[in-house]
Formats: sequence, structure tokens, C-alpha cells
Amino acid sequence: MSGMDNRNSETRAIVTGGAQGIGFAVAEALADEGCKALALVGRSQEKGERAAAVLKKKGIDVIFIAADVAKVADCRRAVDTALRHFGTINGLVNSAATSARGSLIETSEDLFDQIFATNVRGPFFLMQGVVAHLLGRKAPGSIVNVLSMSAHAGQSFLTPYSTSKGALMTLTKNVANSYRANRIRCNAVLPGWMDTEGEAIVQATFHNAPADWLERAEAAQPMGQLVKPAQLARLITYMLSPQSGVMTGSLVDYDQNIAGVIGE
Repeated sequence: MSGMDNRNSETRAIVTGGAQGIGFAVAEALADEGCKALALVGRSQEKGERAAAVLKKKGIDVIFIAADVAKVADCRRAVDTALRHFGTINGLVNSAATSARGSLIETSEDLFDQIFATNVRGPFFLMQGVVAHLLGRKAPGSIVNVLSMSAHAGQSFLTPYSTSKGALMTLTKNVANSYRANRIRCNAVLPGWMDTEGEAIVQATFHNAPADWLERAEAAQPMGQLVKPAQLARLITYMLSPQSGVMTGSLVDYDQNIAGVIGE
């Protein structure tokens, strides 16, 4: 087997948002790279069971845990359930997120709280559970948080979302620094505009996008496509794997547009 084929053969991971989009793409990539133990976390039992069935056909011990990461009790239950099933966990991918729209002026207290509960508090307490387990075992581990290019600033209609991703950016670096002597690594990816099922719903709901919105959007991009989950997934699985060595505290922009560039 090549390095990529088995680089996650020792990985036992929890993947949030694991039933669709980036999370499921990561789960599929992990399966291809030799991972045999996967806990998918998501809100939809139906989607979760469907995703788990696909992975089980690849010979993986996979469980789906119905949970809402916006609820701390659900985060704790997800970690406990995975540990009860697998015995040990050494990987976590925080992919679940909400990209609900809201400007500074229009954002309600409830919307702000919902976005931060899902995008910051959820990953915080999931990491807390996994890191506590790893420290107890004196074992190494790896965490990858999925951020967004919006963490650099973000559009005017994404103010609370962008701010939440900025908070997760700082949290990623803080956790990386705090546990590097314990060989627990924490990194993040910052994807740009992405082609996912969730994005299609957002475009229709918030932007009255036409049926061919994706074709139009991709035609206008420098490289003629939006970010594809299957492409991004291989970067995430590399960062999760032992192949990425001592890499920790890294924030990797994954986009064709460069942060900080104004015009041409």
C-alpha cells in the first residue's frame, strides 16, 4: 500500500457534520486511507444511517450518533458514546457548522447565540472531551477544525458567522499550544466558497439563487470551480494523520482567492 492508502490506519475518529458535505467527504477519505473506526455525528438520523451504510460496505466499524453540537450535553454524549463503542479515540474533525446569514445591524440575540453555540461552543466541548481522554491515556492525538476564509473578515451579511470562525481560529491555536508537549496536535483549514448540499440550500433560501447558480458561480471563479469537498478532504485527512508530523497550530487557507488582495 502507498502512504496515502494507509496513512490513517491507526486513526479512530469522531467527525461532526459527518453525514453530508465536508464531513462525509472526510469520512470517505479516511476510509480510503485505512481508518477502521469512525463515529459520525449529525442531527439527521436518516442522513446519518445512510452515510454509515455506505462506509460499512467498505468494511469499517462505523457508528452514527444523532446529536446537535449546539448543545453541550449532546457534545459530551457524542464523545462518551464513541469511547464506549471504540474504547479509544485519537482523532476529531469539527466540520459541523451553521452559515446562517446576518449583518451587524440585522442579527438578533437568538441568531448570534445559535451561531456561536454551533460554531464555537460545540467544537470547544468536543475538543475538551477528546483531549481529556487522550491526556488520561497519555496518548497522542490529532484535531482538525474546519473554519472558513470568512475568518479573515467576511462579507457584510456574514458578521456573526465570520466572527465565530475567528473565535475558532484563536481556539485552534490556543489548544495547539496548550497540548503540544502531550503530542496532541490541533490544526485548521479555511476553505473558500464551496460546492455542498448545504450551500445549495443557503443560496436558494437567502439569495434567491436560480437553478443554475453553481454553473454561474464556477464560471466566474479564477480556476473555474468552487471548492470541492472531496479535494479538501484529503488535506484534512493528511493533517489528521501521523504523516503531518509535528504540524500544529496551522491555519491553512484553501481557496483560489488570496486574503488581503484588493483588486488587480
